[in-house]
Amino acid sequence: TRAVLDHATFSNAVSNRLTVPNGMDPPEHTAWRPIVEKYFTRSRVDAFEPVCRGIAAALIAAAAGPVELMGAIAHPFAVRVQCAFLGWPDELAEPLRRWVARNHEATLARDHGAMTRIAGEFQDLIRDTIAARIAVGATPETDVAVALTQETIHGRRLNEDEITSILRNWTVGEIGTIAASVGILAEYLASDVGLQSRLRADPSLAGPAADEILRLHGPLVTNRRVTTCPVEIGGRRLPAGARVTVNWVAANRDPRVFEDPDVFRLDRDPSDNLLYGAGIHVCPGAQLARMELRVFLEELLARTSAIAPHRPATPAAYPASGFRTLHLLIS
Repeated sequence: TRAVLDHATFSNAVSNRLTVPNGMDPPEHTAWRPIVEKYFTRSRVDAFEPVCRGIAAALIAAAAGPVELMGAIAHPFAVRVQCAFLGWPDELAEPLRRWVARNHEATLARDHGAMTRIAGEFQDLIRDTIAARIAVGATPETDVAVALTQETIHGRRLNEDEITSILRNWTVGEIGTIAASVGILAEYLASDVGLQSRLRADPSLAGPAADEILRLHGPLVTNRRVTTCPVEIGGRRLPAGARVTVNWVAANRDPRVFEDPDVFRLDRDPSDNLLYGAGIHVCPGAQLARMELRVFLEELLARTSAIAPHRPATPAAYPASGFRTLHLLIS
């Protein structure tokens, strides 16, 4: 955990692109973090839960028999929930989904030219969306993107690049990670009939079960850091400017922390789970994500009698996690 907690030595400023606030270090990060955190308070998350539940229920109700879950439920759930949380209408879900898919493919291909072009497309999308939302009467109270235009930092309003960076971070992080998590949860349940029965009998276990399944199969594999000075870690001496990869999947199976690390157990200390990171860069949207995944599990189990594998799944390629395709039989 040293590379995660010692932010003075292991910097998050690794991207050439403005990344608010997760690509910043203190004191810059300290100033930006409260602006972001206010959108993920417990009261906001609680108020949003019925909307999230309605989206999950509708998608699950429409899926029966052989289902390719990533296309039928996981990706639509992630993008519709994100649009609803932002206060955007359903018709923006498809443009957002297409952009996330193009960005993902360019990232996998390491096509930096395409990544730069796609980043510009997202800035255009955000600019046009905010203008259109304001034109139809959206307010800071009803639209998160419009609200960001009213935020201030260092005595000035946020500029377009900063707003785009925040929304890109939320969109890529939320849609990609939630979709991957939904697939991972569904696949795990399909492979364990006993756990399905246990969770149907006691729905209060859905939240802890989601965290434990995602400890075993993390939706986010790695993050990057860069050293600010010479340092020794893991018996290796690194110079200043060295690139370091934080492997969350390995950390969450560390036998020094987790007894029987490869075994699903609901009696673990949740504070040991690094699913949402740790330290000053812990995911600000962790409460929202936990609620969304708990609600998805609750609705999936309440609205089905059986979930089983149908055809072999296609795993996602690194740096992504989860599944590219996931064929299940849902009754």
